[in-house]
Amino acid sequence: MTAQGTILVVDDDPQIREVVRFAVGREGFRVSEAGNGRDAIAAFEREPADLIILDILMPEMDGTEVCRTIRRRSNVPIIFLSSKDDEVDRILGLELGGDDYVTKPFSPRELIARVRAVLRRGAPASAAEAGEGGLGRIVHGRLTLDLDRYAASWSGREVVLTATEFGLIRTLASFPGKVYTREELMERAYAYDNVVSGRTIDSHVRRLRQKFAAAGGEPIETVHGLGYKVGPCD
Repeated sequence: MTAQGTILVVDDDPQIREVVRFAVGREGFRVSEAGNGRDAIAAFEREPADLIILDILMPEMDGTEVCRTIRRRSNVPIIFLSSKDDEVDRILGLELGGDDYVTKPFSPRELIARVRAVLRRGAPASAAEAGEGGLGRIVHGRLTLDLDRYAASWSGREVVLTATEFGLIRTLASFPGKVYTREELMERAYAYDNVVSGRTIDSHVRRLRQKFAAAGGEPIETVHGLGYKVGPCD
């Protein structure tokens, strides 16, 4: 692995793969490729990547099914690529566990910005965030966030989150009780993602609630007409 990490690029169009390979390779990432969904899963099993750029419409297995399959075993960040600009498709990709969505045709510069933003959301806390001794941890009632390992738990039970989901709950839990509007969450949890929508936030919150509910928890509260907050977590 290079210092930047490995990105798996999955698209049935070789020209798109070439554009993406050149863009991310120039930024120092190592690139592996697949031309269809089945090959993508096989490639990921051979060599897990640090991030996947995944086309939705492909032969052999479409991108949504690839995402479902990978999410059963990994929370690797996934950025969807699609020629569709329909918000329903965008939300579907996010509901399945995607971290972001880029519509074709796209600017390589925008794609790189999205890649870095997604990786940054789940990155371990900086020394400043971690505090003295480098122990980065938020403990609020039964909710625990380990910022050094970007891991979450409820009453000691692990809650496996994607990078984007962890970035969102970390933002909310940093100031328990504070109400964050969707706009504030876009700015803080989705830095540099200036095209993210309020419905995108809602989709990720729904997934967070489902995952914590499976562990017996309900950390996120809706403040109607305003936004979201982390409640008492008792």
